[in-house]
Amino acid sequence: MNLFRTKNIAELIAGTEKHALKKTLGALDLVLLGIGCIIGTGIFVLTGVAAAKYAGPGIMLSFVLSGLACAFAALAYAELAAMVPVAGSAYTFAYASLGEIVAFIVGWALICEYTVGASAVAAGWSGYMVGLLKSAGITLPLAWTAVPSDGGILNLPAILIVACLTFLLVLGTKESATLNKILVFIKLGCVAIFLFLAAPHVNPLNWHPFLPFGFGGVATGAAIVFFAYIGFDAVSTAAEECKRPNKDIPIGIVGSLVACTVLYIAVAAVLTGVVPYSSLDNSEPVAFALRYLSMNFGSAIVALGAICGITTVLLVMIYGQTRVFLAMARDGMIPQRFVKIHPRYGTPHRITAITGVVVCIMSGLLPIHIIAELCNMGTLFAFCIVSIGVWVLRRTQPDIHRPFRCPAVSLVVPLAVLFCGYLIANLPVQTFIFFGTWYVVGMVVYFSYSRHNSTLASGSVDVSHQ
Repeated sequence: MNLFRTKNIAELIAGTEKHALKKTLGALDLVLLGIGCIIGTGIFVLTGVAAAKYAGPGIMLSFVLSGLACAFAALAYAELAAMVPVAGSAYTFAYASLGEIVAFIVGWALICEYTVGASAVAAGWSGYMVGLLKSAGITLPLAWTAVPSDGGILNLPAILIVACLTFLLVLGTKESATLNKILVFIKLGCVAIFLFLAAPHVNPLNWHPFLPFGFGGVATGAAIVFFAYIGFDAVSTAAEECKRPNKDIPIGIVGSLVACTVLYIAVAAVLTGVVPYSSLDNSEPVAFALRYLSMNFGSAIVALGAICGITTVLLVMIYGQTRVFLAMARDGMIPQRFVKIHPRYGTPHRITAITGVVVCIMSGLLPIHIIAELCNMGTLFAFCIVSIGVWVLRRTQPDIHRPFRCPAVSLVVPLAVLFCGYLIANLPVQTFIFFGTWYVVGMVVYFSYSRHNSTLASGSVDVSHQ
């Protein structure tokens, strides 16, 4: 059997017609969707950890390096998402350009990226909420706020937030986007408050030495904080639910990336300017910085913004996971019975419920000591594949209509692969061990089930509403 068989773009688009998702999103919704996932854990948690352990004040350069890698990959994403406005993101793009087995590997990586990431984010949300309630005089029992390995029974706050967001995603994408929009404006306001309050207290002496760990530390920091940028990948998963995908998807991807990169660099500069970088190794560095300046009220506001920020990250990550599952189920890579679209809400309710249950179990019962780089390997790999896919389609299908064309593709694609590859090389060794194991499991699934049941192998393309 041909492991590298590809799906025709017209077939990919036609395959969504009989079980279509509702088209409810515009360009602003997509930009805010990207910001919702990008501005969250990265800005409120990872900035401090990466500065303290890896890059020092050079964390600013780490964000520039990660931003450049994302910028090149984003241009490739924008071209393919406008050409193939179908759920599934990098998985779908790989199926159209590089073949079935490559698409499955990418989809398998995205499953890990979103599921592990969402579980870790849910646990982080629980920690912030418990801390905020404690500061207000409300102490929740350890038994119901910690996992068994940490002396508790169940991390109930993590389960509750995942259950609520899963239910919202079942009700509809537009409703979810509306909540995301509200929370994004709140957290952007809190970031602005932090910059306004802290910027006047920046002490340039805190930026010396600027590279205490050398440029290698900057590169490692860039690989770590790359987790913060996966939100623009989630924008491409929404292509099928976009009103004008040809125009709005490129705006959503590039717009959210540019806005968030500027904010990240600004926050990193102010954060390391007001607090010695070695003091930032904690779970709430932004709020800590304001407490360091004796601005306790501002710290509480920022903590509220962090909760809003982490909520939107969790919402978008669960959303992205369900759309990848949807695309893989349509193609027969996983059982097609999961692909049913709710007749009233127009959402993939079965896949959404399954995703929510898995994330609830992981975040509620398991010790989530999973650092960001476990998600980053899959994301960086997907970015490389998408970039190469653009170049391949330019060669194999040069005449196909491209609503958005990646500029200077012969330069952008190699740079995207080079930057992403460089960041992969700077990930810790345990990350490679984890993903090596994960990919072995994936290959067992593919060769035992997926390659025999894919729609290309069976000739089955129809999945009914139910």
